[in-house]
Amino acid sequence: MDGTETRQRRPEELGLLHGLSTGRLPEASEDGPLSVPESQRVAPKPLGPELSRETTLSIGLQVTVPFLFAGLGLSGAGILLNYFQHWPVFTEVKDLLTLVPPLVGLKGNLEMTLASRLSTAANTGQIDGPREQHRVISSNLALIQVQAAVVGLLAAVAALLLGAASGQELDAVEAEVLCASSVITAFLAACALGMLMVCIVIGARKLGVNPDNIATPIAASLGDLITLSILAFVSSFFHKHRDSRYLTPLVCIGFTALIPLCILIAKQNPPVVKILKFGWFPIVLAMLVSSFGGLILNKTISKQQFRGMAVFAPIICGVGGNLVAIQTSRISTYLHLWSTPGVLPLWMKKRWPNPRSTFCSSEINSMSARVLLFLVVPGHLIFFSIIYLVEGQSVPNDKTFVGLYLLAGLVQVTILLYLAEATVRLTWNQALDPDDHCIPYLTGLGDLLAALPRTGPGRAHPLFCSQHSCQSVSVLAFSLSLEQISLF
Repeated sequence: MDGTETRQRRPEELGLLHGLSTGRLPEASEDGPLSVPESQRVAPKPLGPELSRETTLSIGLQVTVPFLFAGLGLSGAGILLNYFQHWPVFTEVKDLLTLVPPLVGLKGNLEMTLASRLSTAANTGQIDGPREQHRVISSNLALIQVQAAVVGLLAAVAALLLGAASGQELDAVEAEVLCASSVITAFLAACALGMLMVCIVIGARKLGVNPDNIATPIAASLGDLITLSILAFVSSFFHKHRDSRYLTPLVCIGFTALIPLCILIAKQNPPVVKILKFGWFPIVLAMLVSSFGGLILNKTISKQQFRGMAVFAPIICGVGGNLVAIQTSRISTYLHLWSTPGVLPLWMKKRWPNPRSTFCSSEINSMSARVLLFLVVPGHLIFFSIIYLVEGQSVPNDKTFVGLYLLAGLVQVTILLYLAEATVRLTWNQALDPDDHCIPYLTGLGDLLAALPRTGPGRAHPLFCSQHSCQSVSVLAFSLSLEQISLF
């Protein structure tokens, strides 16, 4: 064009998202003037029927049940962790507890990103044909198997190094048990959860339900339970047979030998090949950050003044991660429908959005953010009640603690939802897929934000009060700075 600019129309203005918003035009002034060079105009793409009918009520109904189901899974994971920590393998293999956060966090790094990618593919019609569906699904499943095996081994190495740095002696037999348990747990959990995600996304598509609303919470609900259970039983098996010299090396070699086959399958899909080559930084960095949390957990969980921390750890960290994963997946789908990588829609062109446009505008992403924020307090009250009923006197229940607990959860999710909008815009503007890059960062950051309140209210509650609070703050601050550097 000869220097003139034309107006890029929002989805609501095109009339194709009648049910996707409240029916009113969003505020045009939040993210700048509505003009864009003709060369950067993006043609709108047709929406799936389930997206075009979404309202506040439909989003709330679709999200609430999976969210509550996920919370029950997180509560169960906390109770399981409180039980497993007393098993001989957890008391004798000191670094095994350090593995719990990074391995459990793989659901955010792998399964949630898989669910987000498949949800986007379903909503954009990429898996409607049987042949294309088989290619996309098989390549994505093979991808997460490769990622799980590699990250599982790296997590074990990180746990050993952190243990050695904190003064623990390095035992060769325990190192073999740790590495074999980590690799097999990551591999089997990724396989089970990956197949489950495929079934959920395809089923939701056939039922006319938006998979963005349900896939990631269900991945979270079962991810912790499955991963913890596999880790406990596999590590116990290897610990009992630790005198068998060649057992753990042969198992590790056998699972490692499957990686080339998985790579060949993954290469069927060019976008997956790109992830296979360049998508390692987010998941490895998230694993390293989680490993610091695992070290803190390992050093404090057995102390009397931290009694009950094992029960709360999954639920405090998981709720924020579940909700931000839903929002990230939804915004990613929105951008795939209305733009192309590297070009933001005009109404989202600011890197740092106005908080008012994130939570208080009439746009669909703001509407879903309000719905998710509304679920925080009731959800935490339900999950807290379940934990209290099961664990009884080991859980503090005075009004001050409960109030601070709910406030911390609300602040955590508010920050994460805002950062979800900002990080998705940033990655999209750099021609990166938010489905692959944002969720690991945000779930890892959610773990850090969830840990911070335990160093504050703990002064009034011995549950979280000890000399390790200062160490926790230092490690968390360092980890948070790593997150910010990696994001920007």
